[in-house]
Amino acid sequence: MSLREILERIREELLERDKRRQEIQLATRRVTRLSKQAIFQIHGDDIGKAEETLSEAAGILQEIERLTKDYPALFYTSSVDLAFQEYAEAMIFLNLVRGSSFPSFEDINVPMIPYVLGLADVIGELRRRSLDFLRRDRIDEAEECLNLMEMIFEGITDLEEIQILISGLRRKCDTARRVIEATRADIMIESGRVSLERCISKLMKKMSGDEEHGSSKARRDSGEG
Repeated sequence: MSLREILERIREELLERDKRRQEIQLATRRVTRLSKQAIFQIHGDDIGKAEETLSEAAGILQEIERLTKDYPALFYTSSVDLAFQEYAEAMIFLNLVRGSSFPSFEDINVPMIPYVLGLADVIGELRRRSLDFLRRDRIDEAEECLNLMEMIFEGITDLEEIQILISGLRRKCDTARRVIEATRADIMIESGRVSLERCISKLMKKMSGDEEHGSSKARRDSGEG
């Protein structure tokens, strides 16, 4: 084989590799967009639509795996990791909102590291859901969200090695800690407000009853006179 033929083979291989890379980038962007869209749909209580959206995203992830089969290095890129991470976040959040248990990374066909990073991001979505419940005076549901947030945080931070071995996880945990503290404070404030309103309402009813009783007694006394 001549040098020209060798270089021509290299050129063709590089062009094919670059073509795959571009296809993968487009696919990962679609997965990321669909996953964010599904989370928005979940917050809007459109669970059926979110399931359809994530099913489409899952199909694209399978296509990414096919595209990277001959080029394994393209699978281990930040864009592919981010796509799996966003998808994992949406799938875990969906399962929790449906009242299901935490899905494993095998259940949703996501690599371990993107799964853990996506799991950490679920804490932020649970805070958003908790605040939505508080705005509707549904404190019990808000507290359930807080409990899930704490469960995820404790599960991750209890395993110190995970934070060391997964790049970016410690930063997410630091953010999650602040988010959990803020959510706990919001719930305490709202619970106090609701309790105060109930006390005021009871007091006003009692005062109204006392006034009515006093008026009735005055009328009876006047009649007797």
